Amino acid sequence: MSINDYMFFGVAGLLLPAVHGNAVEPQRPNVIVIFADDLGYGDLGCYGHPSIKTPNIDRMASEGVRMTQFYAGAAVSTPSRASLLTGRYPVRTGMYGDVYSVLFWDTPGGLPTDEVTFPQIISEAGYSTACIGKWHLGKDEPHLPCNFGFDYWFGVPFANNFRPLPLIEDSGDGNRCVLEENADQSLLTGQYTEKIKDYIAEHKDRPFMIYYASHVPHVPLFASEKFDGKSRRGPYGDVIEELDWSVGEIMKTLKKYGIDDNTMVVFTSDNGPWLSMKHRSGSSGLLRGGKGAAWEGGFRVPAIFRYPDAIPQGRTCYNVGSVMDLFTTIVNMCGGRLPEDRPIDAVDLTPMLKDPHSVVRKDFAYWCGSQLRAVRHGNWKLVYKPYDTWYIEQGLEYDEEKASPLLFNIEQDPSEKLDLSGKKPEVMKMMLGLREQFLAGTDIRPSVNDTRPAPAGKTDY
Repeated sequence: MSINDYMFFGVAGLLLPAVHGNAVEPQRPNVIVIFADDLGYGDLGCYGHPSIKTPNIDRMASEGVRMTQFYAGAAVSTPSRASLLTGRYPVRTGMYGDVYSVLFWDTPGGLPTDEVTFPQIISEAGYSTACIGKWHLGKDEPHLPCNFGFDYWFGVPFANNFRPLPLIEDSGDGNRCVLEENADQSLLTGQYTEKIKDYIAEHKDRPFMIYYASHVPHVPLFASEKFDGKSRRGPYGDVIEELDWSVGEIMKTLKKYGIDDNTMVVFTSDNGPWLSMKHRSGSSGLLRGGKGAAWEGGFRVPAIFRYPDAIPQGRTCYNVGSVMDLFTTIVNMCGGRLPEDRPIDAVDLTPMLKDPHSVVRKDFAYWCGSQLRAVRHGNWKLVYKPYDTWYIEQGLEYDEEKASPLLFNIEQDPSEKLDLSGKKPEVMKMMLGLREQFLAGTDIRPSVNDTRPAPAGKTDY
């Protein structure tokens, strides 16, 4: 087929078959988003891990684009998932908390029903949509997946350290049932994988989108018999290697039906590793901090995009993108229409995926609860009154009133070791001004997470 037999489709600029006369409409891509849970920046082979084997994910990277500066919408689960689905900072949706950073098993409410998700938009554009795995945006009606654009859901309603953990199947037509009152977590990755393979087989002849929200490698760690005790990294490595197997099974299924070239597969994580879990947690690589913190290790996550029909192979992109940018990218790519009645913080990553030298995002805000703890502009990052390990490492008691903002050249110093606040007064002025712009320009909705009743004792998230 010659170049004249193609046309550009939509604002995403993807090369697709042209319409001639009464021919069918242009073919649109399938989309699979694989969202790991608490996977650190340094936990994959293609990001430098020395002992966890991830050949299938590594192959994805060699056949697509690997991002080095890709940020979750938050440093913890619930707000990050909300930002992915809505394309908005979590403070805009209320899916954050200053007391409870995520939704618990007994939190009333969930993602507000007036929020618009990308599955809703592309479903209206003709896509079949499935959510496979962890939801964590509300455990009851009307806050479950099939109320937000998913035709089908098979998975669990909240984090896997909450018990009992029900396994639910919802066909989207009111036929929802609890398959297990307390799921056997050693079987979940295998069950999710089979459901995804079945869904691909059933929908291979029309556009579909699958959101695969794995519970791996969030603690507790349970691998199936085939993977238990097999990795060199212990139980943590076991579950990641099983997740890698799952990715491989999905890719083989796409190839089996001849749709792998026309399917965009994205692999990323909801936030950084839960470092306080010690040997049961992962690695931030060279980055500082982990889950829950505004340091790079809390927000910066691995991200791989594979889409042979439209994305070059074997590229590394060093420019900034975000998990929430998947909202605009997918809506545009799938022929949907972006909402015009609300601020959307997501940008379209397509130009950067096609040309890794392209810059689509210059600024990023690191919200921790309702607090704007850091902002980034270009190579510069301002960490505002840092409140965690910085002071412990210095042997100092933290006092927010006395704490000074820190400035880092994040391109040259991704480990955030060298504070330049005293050497770059003009940059400090600019960055503090940027922070004020974010604060003034972002409406903060009342927290849903903090509506949870007070617990009897302290509970981890």
